[in-house]
Amino acid sequence: MTATYRELPPPAALAERVACLWWRDPGAVPEEPVPATAGEPPAGHVVLPDGCIDLVWSAGTLLVAGPDTGPAPVAASAEAAVGIRFRPGAGPAVLGESALALRDRRVPVVDLWGREGRDLQERTAESEGATARLELLVDVVERRIAAGDGRASAGGDPLVSAAVTALGGGGTAIGELAAALAISERQLRRRFHDHVGYGPKTLDRVLRLQRFLAAVAADDPASPTTLAALAAEAGYADQAHLAREARALTGDTATALAARWRPAPPLRAAGRIAAAPASPGA
Repeated sequence: MTATYRELPPPAALAERVACLWWRDPGAVPEEPVPATAGEPPAGHVVLPDGCIDLVWSAGTLLVAGPDTGPAPVAASAEAAVGIRFRPGAGPAVLGESALALRDRRVPVVDLWGREGRDLQERTAESEGATARLELLVDVVERRIAAGDGRASAGGDPLVSAAVTALGGGGTAIGELAAALAISERQLRRRFHDHVGYGPKTLDRVLRLQRFLAAVAADDPASPTTLAALAAEAGYADQAHLAREARALTGDTATALAARWRPAPPLRAAGRIAAAPASPGA
């Protein structure tokens, strides 16, 4: 955690659906990130996949950041950015859009909510400072949840929620998970596409990566754990498995990720992460 990024626990009424509230000062993102080279990861600050959807105010625009399947650049802003991070599977019921439609996208709220989105965009822009903007977004989310509590979809899909919880612990085979939930793997995959944005196998990979990053961030830099041991702790079959997955999901090597994360996490220890390419403390 750096001086330019903070997270807060959500209000109790939102805790079931929201992982955290956050804000990021302008200094957390370079004004002129180095352009990416073809075939290489972005050289500026990037968000790594975590299965979450965020409602974000950044660079003068209110938008929804969908679930990512690879590294996504973080736009520079002259003012503080704030956001509400939904737990995997919980965002669509509140936002009114399928997670699959939001995958790997940043969508302005005006495109999702029409007039309501335009009004909220204006109110957020007129709010004084990050705290006021975050309070406004929390109020909007609380009201949308309250308005939807009479519908079956208001709390999301309980089977998806149960599956996400199981996958978070690691070591759960998708076939066994579907059987435990008394649905077919095809049905489980369809529900995940709607509520998470991709299938359970992809979320399993993403959450395993997050466990690796959290383990690295918690490691003792004075006596670092080997990559092989960290890979095993996170649930990878071996170090080669970790290497393949790190490259596929982040565009970077496991060694580079570990070097960047071990001293201190750039912005956070788990979840939607902004990773600096050179040194921690993004």
